[in-house]
Amino acid sequence: MLGRFPPALVLTLAIFAGASMDATIKWLGESNHILLVGFARYAIGTVFAYGIWVHAGRPIITAEMWRAHSARGFVVAATAMTFFWALTVLPLAEAVTLSFIYPLIVPFVAWPMLGERVRASSLIAALLGFAGVILAMQGAPSSEESPQHALGVIAVLASACLFSVAMVLLRARAQTDGAPIVGLMTSFIPALIVAAPAIAFSPPPLMSDWPFFILLGALAAVFMYLMARAYAKAEAQQLAPVHYTELIWATAIGFIIFQEVPRMEIYLGAALIIAACLLAAYNQRRINLAAKETPS
Repeated sequence: MLGRFPPALVLTLAIFAGASMDATIKWLGESNHILLVGFARYAIGTVFAYGIWVHAGRPIITAEMWRAHSARGFVVAATAMTFFWALTVLPLAEAVTLSFIYPLIVPFVAWPMLGERVRASSLIAALLGFAGVILAMQGAPSSEESPQHALGVIAVLASACLFSVAMVLLRARAQTDGAPIVGLMTSFIPALIVAAPAIAFSPPPLMSDWPFFILLGALAAVFMYLMARAYAKAEAQQLAPVHYTELIWATAIGFIIFQEVPRMEIYLGAALIIAACLLAAYNQRRINLAAKETPS
């Protein structure tokens, strides 16, 4: 049925699932060790992703896929754990706003990984985006009011850098492996990586939290599957604007569940970051169209 939906709508559903997942992580992080939350996100997500893979006809997972997804799994695990921890110390909308810078980092990641040249327009967009980060940080609580706020900001920015690496890798794997395999491997491999430290350092969860852990796994599986479906059907620059709807969902969920009211500087910074990302996407689209029109 999803095949009939335009990729932008599929990605919108994915973004809503992702925002709901982040809120669930924040909720669970208040009473559980973040390593346990991360392990549950991937372990339970694997169960749901496995069901999707079986429903898709059990597509073959080759040795080459295992190698590629194992390498990507370490990046995904590091991305997740830094961001998950940041969610426990930052308001939901603020963490989401700062994470928006990842598309601006992608060209600088693709340069060493894929040999792509960093254009002047990418550099300008990145500088504009980081100006938005600085603006969003204005009016932040003092170290006395929120001792770990600065560390939370650093964690989100580190997570954004790692996520840009993961997205460069996802782009190739989504087109060659298909959404069911990508969704399964993106949950299963990080679960294996996080399992040992989670078991070693985390106390067991409260029984009352189990329904939320199951919800977390379900949202994680749906999020990854829909992301892979969307990116397998459309180019990244066409889908880029859809990602910024997450700020709407994060603001609404943060207000309803956590009674968070973001500072005005968060929205001003978000506007600057989003403008920078859209500028980068526009420039990339213009370059791609020019390349298609140039006779070979």
